[in-house]
Amino acid sequence: MNALEVRAALALAVVYVLRMLGLFMVMPVLAVAAMDFPDYSPLLVGLAVGGYGLTQAALQIPMGMLSDRWGRKPVILLGLSVFAIGSFIAAQADSLAWLLVGRVLQGAGAIAGAIMALATDVSRESQRAKVLAIIGIAIGFSFYLAVLLGPVIAQSWGLAGIFIITGVLAVACMPLIIWVVPTGEVLSSGDTLPQQGQLTRLIFSSQLWRLNVSVMLLHMMITLLFVQLPVTLLHFEMTLDSHWTLYLPVLGASIVGLIIMMGAARGRTPKSLLLAGVVMMAGAFALLSMQDHAWWIVVVAVILFFTGFNYLEANFPALVSSIAPAGEKGTAMGIYASFQFFGAFLGGVISGFITDIWSAELAYLIGAIVAVLWLGVLFGLREVSRVKRVMMNAQFTEADSNPLTQSLKTVPGVLEVTLRPEEGAVYMKVSREFDATRARQVLSGPHPAG
Repeated sequence: MNALEVRAALALAVVYVLRMLGLFMVMPVLAVAAMDFPDYSPLLVGLAVGGYGLTQAALQIPMGMLSDRWGRKPVILLGLSVFAIGSFIAAQADSLAWLLVGRVLQGAGAIAGAIMALATDVSRESQRAKVLAIIGIAIGFSFYLAVLLGPVIAQSWGLAGIFIITGVLAVACMPLIIWVVPTGEVLSSGDTLPQQGQLTRLIFSSQLWRLNVSVMLLHMMITLLFVQLPVTLLHFEMTLDSHWTLYLPVLGASIVGLIIMMGAARGRTPKSLLLAGVVMMAGAFALLSMQDHAWWIVVVAVILFFTGFNYLEANFPALVSSIAPAGEKGTAMGIYASFQFFGAFLGGVISGFITDIWSAELAYLIGAIVAVLWLGVLFGLREVSRVKRVMMNAQFTEADSNPLTQSLKTVPGVLEVTLRPEEGAVYMKVSREFDATRARQVLSGPHPAG
């Protein structure tokens, strides 16, 4: 990567980390800290933990499309502003109802698609995967950091302190977007952003819907866990500021488990390991649902949960990328992200509602039952080989499309071709044997009329 691409990748990664920290830091804290509010109820706690997911799910695709019209930076700055306002409202909240308003506004700053599109705009095709990988690593890092920092910050500055820090960090991201991240030419790439005409077809795709439902259930479960787990830890006389002493070794052990599972996969994504990840999460909830669980049971359960969660979270996006048709990855990922965030909202509602009326143990048991049902969804998923996606620019007409498609399919390694004459773009799914030089020769040569 050149200096411009490194600068863009690091700056956008920092923006992503600081923003996601604000969303995630309250997750291991809120269920305990909310007990001080006069309108406390488990249902409102669940809504406050997962409330951001509702607006994220609703606005993820529209905000991405809007960045094509308004430009990436204006949409990102708008999203950061809304996110910061929501953070400051939550910081001043004297009731759970107002805190919920702040969380919903935080979620309205749905800028993930615009950030990824800006990263695409300012990087060369040959380096784009590296830039996006740096941002992807930052997203995973932000979650682990948030889980560890949240309880410590809450102990020192309270719940309001977390939201104030979150709002300040969002504002601090704005100069990075304005002055540090370069402004590139807007590339309306079907492999980067959602396209409206593709939505219905991809939502009902026979394989993609299984992954969309799976990521919804995955994030439903992690929200369900964090509505319940901090309160469970109080039963073992663990104060909020000491919760990190459980999370740190548990996350470390789960990362070791993830590495072992990745090694067993050998660069593929076998269905057996996906099912194993779900079984681990089902087992974790089953253990936590026991009425009189010992400390070691809680530790084992949380390690099992995060090992399964980490593996599925890391592999589902790669599967979406492999399955989505050439030139339609942006739409597929936009739908996937919407289901993902809606799952967080659903987890908060279900967990809070069940705890409000019945008990935390039943909420855990519901998680185990849902995970068992989830296995049926994944059983119908076909195993696919991971593929690389390539976009090349070329000048051609609608009449050229059929012969050009046939010519490109003769190029070694080309698996699938989608032509967009209006964009001057050729999207391909390719294998390791892909001959890029030969593909460029085909595109630069004469195109016989179809």
